Amino acid sequence: MAASDIELMDYDYYDDDYDDFACDDEVESLPELVDDQTTEEKNYAVLKESDIKQRQEEDITEVSNVLSISRNAARILLRHCRWTVSEALDSWFANEEEVRKSAGLIDQDHKIVVCSCEVKNFTCPICYERDSRRNFSSAACGHPFCNSCWSKYLEVSIDDGASCLILRCPDPSCRVVVDQDLINSLKELPEQYKAKYARFLLRSYVEECGKRRIKWCPGPGCENAVEFSSGNCENFDVFCDCSHEFCWNCPADEAHSPVDCEKVVEWNKKSSSEGNTINWILAHTKPCPKCKSPIEKKQGCMHMTCRAPCKFEFCWLCLGEWKSHGNFYICNSYKKAQRSGRYAQENPWKMAEENPWKRYIHYYERWTANQSSRKKALADLYEVKTVHMVKLCGIYHKSISELKGIEEAWLQIVECRRVLMWSYVYGYYLSENEETKKNIHLFEYLQGQAEIGLERLHRCAEVEMRPFITDYENLPTPKEFHDYYLKLINLTTVTKNYFQNLVRGLQNGLQNDKKNKK
Repeated sequence: MAASDIELMDYDYYDDDYDDFACDDEVESLPELVDDQTTEEKNYAVLKESDIKQRQEEDITEVSNVLSISRNAARILLRHCRWTVSEALDSWFANEEEVRKSAGLIDQDHKIVVCSCEVKNFTCPICYERDSRRNFSSAACGHPFCNSCWSKYLEVSIDDGASCLILRCPDPSCRVVVDQDLINSLKELPEQYKAKYARFLLRSYVEECGKRRIKWCPGPGCENAVEFSSGNCENFDVFCDCSHEFCWNCPADEAHSPVDCEKVVEWNKKSSSEGNTINWILAHTKPCPKCKSPIEKKQGCMHMTCRAPCKFEFCWLCLGEWKSHGNFYICNSYKKAQRSGRYAQENPWKMAEENPWKRYIHYYERWTANQSSRKKALADLYEVKTVHMVKLCGIYHKSISELKGIEEAWLQIVECRRVLMWSYVYGYYLSENEETKKNIHLFEYLQGQAEIGLERLHRCAEVEMRPFITDYENLPTPKEFHDYYLKLINLTTVTKNYFQNLVRGLQNGLQNDKKNKK
């Protein structure tokens, strides 16, 4: 029995009576079954590149004003102190001389090299070429080098990466850091290098943030950063403006509520080590219908005999007792195969008492199934936004903003698939002792209600939309589309409430309160 077959057997009850689940009367009554859930305040802020640049400039200005130093010096000092204003000020007042030395600033008593106006030509200490004074530049220390050598020196350093931010003066005896103003003033340096240096400087504000809780969004191509609020927090899920979801606190970079980060790490290790084995088992083995031991078929005939002490003889195709087949096979028909022997009347994975191996397969299979459904929903979301909504606008004379509920429905589907996926991991690690039996029942109830609601919404968004975008010869009327659109919005709200109840219940440790039982 393949994994897809098991999944179909477990969930095919949705198909036969699906319209009954989504009838108008029930849809209207569903919101009464769930708790009113107010929108929770975000404990993070999404920062655009312009926001980060503004914060960076404000910090530079503050340090420059308080310490009465140039903006270049303040920028170098903050970079040295991991862009933490308080650390920069405290260290400066504690030991200014030591901070200047370690940060790469000029000493307080250092005399800047002042070139005499009578000197018209300089000799570059690097290339030994003589040139006019206007073709030479220097850092804050005053050591002059020709602009051509400066440009080559900077190009190589910037190509090496973010280490260019602590680049020192080329003079072997000098430890002064090259500042951004010098880089921007060099006409010989190509603009792409100036932009690249500025990019390194901006990114360092996030990546070397010191005490601030801020990091870049790991979404592909996203240039947003996320700043987390201080204080204790149990939910670290972040939903960036780019639509990417991730855990702020977890190296996995994937949003995984309602499961904590430790369980995610443990589950990922387990699934990576055993996942291939489980997939192979699901594809190449079947459980003995009597004792449930996994059996691999290595020979051609369908007559299987389980190992001792079971020794049950059965048909590989229908899992029925072999003696019921007589001298010919009777399992070529689907319905006959289901009636072939008392051991084959139910899904054999569900007939025996729970055992750890079968239990893991149960949760792992559903975790991977919802993971695949979420990936498909993400692809469908892109097609809906770029193709289907455009078609609907032309057919029913609507604007994109008037059809925003369709996109919101698919976004809700993607998010609910993620929550449902990780809820199975939560269920796998849920203790089964006597003290937590009520919690298990409550968890299964909340999860079941959420899953049924999600299947209604997913079917409505995926299947029931097809007539409005494919059958151009017999298009539904505008009123029919209006009714469908209202139903989709209603189901989106209902499903959101179900999953809010599920997440809230799991985050609260499945407390057996009346509110969660509604």
